Amino acid sequence: MDFQITLVRPEIPHNTGAIGRLAVGLGVRLNLVRPLGFQLNERSLRRAGLDYWEHLDCRVYDDFDAYLREARPRRMHFLSTHGSVSLYGVRFVPGDVLVFGNESSGLPPELYDRYRDSLVRIPMPGPHARSINLANAAAIAAYECFRQLTAFDLW
Repeated sequence: MDFQITLVRPEIPHNTGAIGRLAVGLGVRLNLVRPLGFQLNERSLRRAGLDYWEHLDCRVYDDFDAYLREARPRRMHFLSTHGSVSLYGVRFVPGDVLVFGNESSGLPPELYDRYRDSLVRIPMPGPHARSINLANAAAIAAYECFRQLTAFDLW
């Protein structure tokens, strides 16, 4: 699979564990950008990832600039409730990266400014929720990217 998932400053280990399990299931890399709100050997992280964690292609970066320098992402889509483009209006191409902020505050403010034109939202017609769970958002976006890139090849 030729896309990646990047979590910037994730805070909750079981969300990251679930996203790691998602990444294994799709055969994609998971990038984690520090600071992390947990230790990578934390029990709840491993429990959420079950026995899949050992199969995960996971890379950890000290900060977002290090991530850009070292990972050299081709095209990034920043998932945010502040996005003006619907996830379902994006046309994904091989090499794309889905970038998510943390559970309590989303993306760091400087990324909202720097990548304003790359902010993508998951439509939420319900009037009473600000956002959805990070692991759920990652699954929705990752499977839409998967569907566009390869799902039809599997049928």
